[in-house]
Order: sequence, then C-alpha cells, then structure tokens
Amino acid sequence: MNLLSATNLSHSFDCELFSNVSLNLESKESIAIVGMSGSGKSTLLHILSTLLEPNRGTVSILEQDVYKLKTSKLASLKRNELGLVFQSHYLFKGFSAYENLEVAQILSKQKIDDNIIDKLNIKDNIEQKVTELSGGQQQRVSIARVLTKQPRLIFADEPTGNLDSKTAYEVMQLFFEYIEAKDAGMILATHDDKLANMCNKVYKLQNKELIQVK
Repeated sequence: MNLLSATNLSHSFDCELFSNVSLNLESKESIAIVGMSGSGKSTLLHILSTLLEPNRGTVSILEQDVYKLKTSKLASLKRNELGLVFQSHYLFKGFSAYENLEVAQILSKQKIDDNIIDKLNIKDNIEQKVTELSGGQQQRVSIARVLTKQPRLIFADEPTGNLDSKTAYEVMQLFFEYIEAKDAGMILATHDDKLANMCNKVYKLQNKELIQVK
C-alpha cells in the first residue's frame, strides 16, 4: 500500500534548495535521505511531514493531497497517522517521562506499550521528571512517545544524534520492527551513512537533486 507520494517538489529560501524532487513510500518500507549539511534534508522532511508547504509540487499521504486538506482534517491526519522524531526531543519539561507518554496515549487513544519502554531501556527512569534525565534518555522517551501513538508514518530527523552508536543501532532496529508489525513506513534524514544503509532505500540530496543511491 502506498503511504506517501511526493511529486515534483521544489523549495527555496534565500536560494533554491532543491527542485523536481519525487519519491514514494510503501507500507513496511524505510527510506533514508542523506546529504551534506545545508543540502535541504530537514527542509524536505518538513515538507513531507506537512510542517512546511513547498513552493511547488504535491505531497499525498494515505491518498490525500495534504496541502489541499482543510485545517481540521490535516490536524486529524497529523494526530492520528504521523509520528515525528527530531534530534530536539520537545518533551513536556514539567512532566515525568511516563506522563509524557500518557499525553500521547490520551491524544491517540492508544495504550502505552511496556515492550517499547523495555526495548528503549527507560523502564528504570520512567517516573523521573524529564529534566532529571540525560539527553540520550530524553531522546529515548521522545521516541517512545511517538511510537505510543502507533502512527502509520514515522518522520525522523537525526533521531539518534544524542545516542551512542550501540543505542542508535538498537533504536533503528526498534523502528524497523515497528513498521513491519504495523504496516507502517519511515522516512529518515541523517548524516550517518551506516544508519542510512540499514533502510530499504537511500536517497542523496546533492546539487539540488534527489538521487537514489540504494
């Protein structure tokens, strides 16, 4: 099943970042986008995840043209179907780790999965305030919060930047297990070629073009 289809995307800020970018994401598929710093990886991910409207082109998620949806329908799509993981965790600082998961549980009406907590190795810290956690622990809580929603699409922008290499590998394995079990898909923006090559497909943003390299 097609989860996402992007066609002829172009975007500029002070100068053109990329043009005529197209890609498709199917269920149980993972895509990595690599490229030099400033090449536009994060901008492209923001466009694909509905955070930024492109100058030109279309993005269809679950067969809906997202930039033509009414505000209420787009908000519902974001809440129920999309999971966004960033290098900055954006947790609620006044809450405990578990309370942050409860927010996702309430909004999505999904149960908190103790298996995810165990696999992310945050069980011993789950009752602590997020301000008491290390950067790596906060990032793992953030990932657990996203997976609690049970999204159909995961958009991840350098999601393992605060993690050591062993933990980063374990987190990627968890993502892959999740998308396989839930018929979901993932698009990852990263500078780490090793992590990128764990994905089914790899694209490189270079010279304003998106080129498939795997």
